[in-house]
Amino acid sequence: MSYLCPLCQQPLMAHDRVLRCENQHQFDLAKEGYINLMPVQHKRSKQPGDSAEMMQARRNFLDAGHYQPLQQRVSDMLDSALPHDAVNVLDIGCGEGYYTQAVASRLQAGREGSQIYGLDVAKIAVRYGAKRYRNVEFCVASSHRLPFSDNQFDAVLRIYAPCKAAELARVVKPQGLVLTVTPGPRHLLQFKALIYQDAKLHDNAVEEMPGFTLIEEQSLGYPMTLNSEESAALLQMTPFAWRARPEVWGILATTTDFACETDFTLRLWQRQSEGEAAVSDSPA
Repeated sequence: MSYLCPLCQQPLMAHDRVLRCENQHQFDLAKEGYINLMPVQHKRSKQPGDSAEMMQARRNFLDAGHYQPLQQRVSDMLDSALPHDAVNVLDIGCGEGYYTQAVASRLQAGREGSQIYGLDVAKIAVRYGAKRYRNVEFCVASSHRLPFSDNQFDAVLRIYAPCKAAELARVVKPQGLVLTVTPGPRHLLQFKALIYQDAKLHDNAVEEMPGFTLIEEQSLGYPMTLNSEESAALLQMTPFAWRARPEVWGILATTTDFACETDFTLRLWQRQSEGEAAVSDSPA
């Protein structure tokens, strides 16, 4: 493992089951194998991230295989784009590791010595992932203060998770990659139609990523038919769940074959070299 202290940004060194920096800040390695690098002063709430109920609902939904095509596509894109030597890859907002472990299995199969890291703010999700997947190094940490050194990663995976481009550029090697996944225009439109009188398409505008060049874009969409438990779990995973009225949850609870569609946008970004960044930042 290779981490920075979240308090003073000095390297953390392993001492038995403790990671300690030169300023004597120390962090225990949990018995499940993950490290908690979320100091109490960095928390916005007592237990940041998803609750145990939300985590289990998402876990059940993902285990049912409904997002397996996205899992496969993410693994394919990283496998094709990365060099065939050992690589370091970080999954930001990894949750319980559904995508992280698939990427790790794919990359480690052909790249001996590769290390895959999963980072999330929710300790309960990271604990679950660390117990289940031993091919990933998991940590609890903020995506706004990545506890890693400069130029550490060959690639970063970011599925919906927030992280500023400057922080990504710091930890990604020059010419390294960032793969982002965002909702496409029609993603879960049928759920939105239950909640909003005027269900609008998602804005699919390309985000600004200073320091990076967009080198590939793919769309992935397919229909799903969900039972009542699966549709409720999926709605719980979405940012508009809190807007759902009780009658919406009632409709889902009594619908055994709810039809909806997925629509994902996958964008592959390459970090510019110092020279490229300087040119792109210069006035026209």
